[in-house]
Amino acid sequence: MATDTTSSTPAIASADEPVYKPRYIDIGINLADPIFRGQYHGTQRHPDDLSAVVSRAQEVGCQKLIITGSDFTSSRHALDIAKEYPGIVYTTAGIHPCSSAIFSTTHSHIDTNGHTMPCDPDPSQPISENDEPDTERTMSIIAELRSFIEEARGSAAPGKPSPLVAFGEFGLDYDRLHYCSKKIQLHSFAAQLDLVLSLKPQLPLFLHSRAAHGDFVGLLKTKFGAGLERLEHGAVVHSFTGTADEMRELMDLGLYVGTNGCSFKTADNCAVVKEIRLDRLMLETDGPWCEVRPSHEGWKYLIEPPKPSTPVPDTNGTEPADSRGPKKPRQPPKKQQKKEPDVPERFKVVKKEKWVEGAMVKGRNEPCMIERVGKIVAGIKGVTVEEVCEAAWRNTTKVFPVD
Repeated sequence: MATDTTSSTPAIASADEPVYKPRYIDIGINLADPIFRGQYHGTQRHPDDLSAVVSRAQEVGCQKLIITGSDFTSSRHALDIAKEYPGIVYTTAGIHPCSSAIFSTTHSHIDTNGHTMPCDPDPSQPISENDEPDTERTMSIIAELRSFIEEARGSAAPGKPSPLVAFGEFGLDYDRLHYCSKKIQLHSFAAQLDLVLSLKPQLPLFLHSRAAHGDFVGLLKTKFGAGLERLEHGAVVHSFTGTADEMRELMDLGLYVGTNGCSFKTADNCAVVKEIRLDRLMLETDGPWCEVRPSHEGWKYLIEPPKPSTPVPDTNGTEPADSRGPKKPRQPPKKQQKKEPDVPERFKVVKKEKWVEGAMVKGRNEPCMIERVGKIVAGIKGVTVEEVCEAAWRNTTKVFPVD
């Protein structure tokens, strides 16, 4: 196993000072995506390794995982997975803005073979704004969603909490209008907020806002009041990539902010993360997407400083014995040595075509990578990994019933 690069704890600790072991809750992981079953765009490329994904997460200290439900299919699969891992895996249920075209008169929805949508924006032609919300279809969707939530709430074992811990993922995404128009997204968001208000008790909210801050906050205030006083159990705006002003407004409203690899892409992104108060912070991976990449500004916080070189022994001004006489010419290396990565991998990483048991798949972000998210946030904010982990744990368990 490679060296753990995520701890900010000094390598040498006093005998009476225990070394901190990070603990994490991944608030947003798309474990219902077929990619964690070895399926890529409808083709089985390697065996189902979901259990290994969960095991690796626990090995790094990720003790709890909340699977994101983004449509009916993923929400149902997520609930099934949560039942397989009681007390470890939990889930949400809702209709993602990019899945919200089902609310329209055309019912147009892009087939993604069961995969969740990548987190990057797409410059493709947006869907026409001429499509109108379908009232009857909306009533049917909301009724089905209500029924599913009631079923999930009642599926817990006797004396155990429900694996369903939040409503979502839902909200607005104006970066990816090729999936759903603004008009239909706003209709979907409003209809689901009305459902939240009708639930007794309400569920905490797992929210999505991308390039839509004004409309997003405006609709929340319309439904929950100017200070969101009718919001009973709190909410997180996950995968935050907005501006510092937008983030501050969310915090002022009492909302929490989720960070993942997409939050560290640029210097501006990192400057926003620096301003997130610890009492409003949550951590996530949003796997299989949003991995931290070497091209990201935040990557530098994963690179350990070089170790000091070994001092040269004092020879009292005399030349070492083996340096006298003619020097032999250096022989060129027989083979170019592979450069060690700046950030060592904790687990073996292979391409999906070369999958082996126990290895991570290159390009498939996993919940075990949350340790990198924690370390980057700590580096950006100039605090310890322990402060970040414990703050995020407190915040998450305060909002979501997972502890």
